[in-house]
Amino acid sequence: MASPAATCAASSSALAPHPPALLNYAAIHSCLLRGDARVSLPLLALLLLLHFRFLAASASAHFTPAVSRLAARLRLSPSMAAVTLLALGNGAPDAFASAAALGGPGGMPRAGLAAILSAGAFVSAFVVGAVALIAAPFAVPPASFARDVFFYLLAASGLFYIYLSAEIFLWQAVGLVLFYVFFVGLVFYMDLSGDEGKAVANSAAELQMANGIGRVAMDLPVTEVWEWPIAFILKLTIPSTLPSEWNKVYICANICLCPLLLLYSFSSFIPLDTGIVFILPQIRFPIWCVVLFASFCLAISHFLLEKESPESENISSTLISFIMSVFWISTMAGELLNCLAAIGVIMDFPPAILGMTVLAWGNSVGDLVSDVALARAGQPTIAIAGCFAGPMFNMLVGLGTALVVQTARVYPKAYVLEFHVGIVVAFVFLLLSLMCTLLVVTWARFRVPRFWGYCLMGIYILFTVVSIAIASTSG
Repeated sequence: MASPAATCAASSSALAPHPPALLNYAAIHSCLLRGDARVSLPLLALLLLLHFRFLAASASAHFTPAVSRLAARLRLSPSMAAVTLLALGNGAPDAFASAAALGGPGGMPRAGLAAILSAGAFVSAFVVGAVALIAAPFAVPPASFARDVFFYLLAASGLFYIYLSAEIFLWQAVGLVLFYVFFVGLVFYMDLSGDEGKAVANSAAELQMANGIGRVAMDLPVTEVWEWPIAFILKLTIPSTLPSEWNKVYICANICLCPLLLLYSFSSFIPLDTGIVFILPQIRFPIWCVVLFASFCLAISHFLLEKESPESENISSTLISFIMSVFWISTMAGELLNCLAAIGVIMDFPPAILGMTVLAWGNSVGDLVSDVALARAGQPTIAIAGCFAGPMFNMLVGLGTALVVQTARVYPKAYVLEFHVGIVVAFVFLLLSLMCTLLVVTWARFRVPRFWGYCLMGIYILFTVVSIAIASTSG
């Protein structure tokens, strides 16, 4: 009979996170709680809710204001801001989760692909439906709306064709990424060809309205016990961009902790325990220790020398706030992936169910929060643009980059795509929702009707039921 220590080691190895996570959920289940699912499942579910809340707070309270101010500073039109800054932040969870799911032994390639498609179906159906119910009826710019939906349809159709061929080559994976680059170039060209001055002026005014809406959008049913620690951690690691919110202690904490967190984000390329020579010859210190020492010295210097708050907003602080917000969004996405993987293994769930339901919802929290918040603030056109640009970024850049890495490893051979009928269903529902939205909005003379919001939510509920039924029967 195996000893408890051996059982713990074997279970931890089977449920080990890929990539390494902040918490070892396998050890929590098999070692700390001795493999008792009656105790570990409620605890993991509680941690899952905490991750959701942390991700949502990062997206709404910090990422959205940073995007708004950067777009205003760079004088980006609403369409350009949606396909660049907004898509980058909202797509970070999917990009990192897809790379984690597709990469390496023990990964979940089917769950990763299913999550991308299901997240796209969630945003294009459920989130667009929510925006329609909040703000409809409202008009959308005909040219930009038709362009965004058509390009998303074209990208999804191309990926569907590749998936049905059961293999993907390196040139096809690179083509997915380049297709999004071409789309961004087209958006930029159309902005320059149109009434640029008016678009940019409206963009600055509209996006600035989003600065104060993050907390309004975060009225979630959680207790204040959760609120303060999350807000405190985010303030310690994400600098404030407004002079009115300047705080010397928090700024010094940002200077000390941000470089260390960014180093952690690159730990897969540069291990934290990499030894380097620093000050003392012939003595090698871990790189994290050197970075912490240097940043701590800078923080102390800032605390002693800086006396007053800046008179105006600093673009460098805004950029760092954007980067750190993306860091927390991507980190919490990885925690969601690892926690869900542990829950799925404990409950013996098929990978497709994990990818098509909770993982897709977790990766789309940023889209849901930011787009609904913009709709509540009276800017549904920017929200609608984000609903299509964000998932397209996830599919072409997030999934595309992960596929480039995998196809490069097997080049010149093709990377084999695992077939599953549930993924085919996800493609069908995604294409169906996009085509129907394009037809209905065009039929309504480029106005989004309220009834279509209910229809889109019904489509997504039907998709979820069908996907779970297929995954339960086929595995």
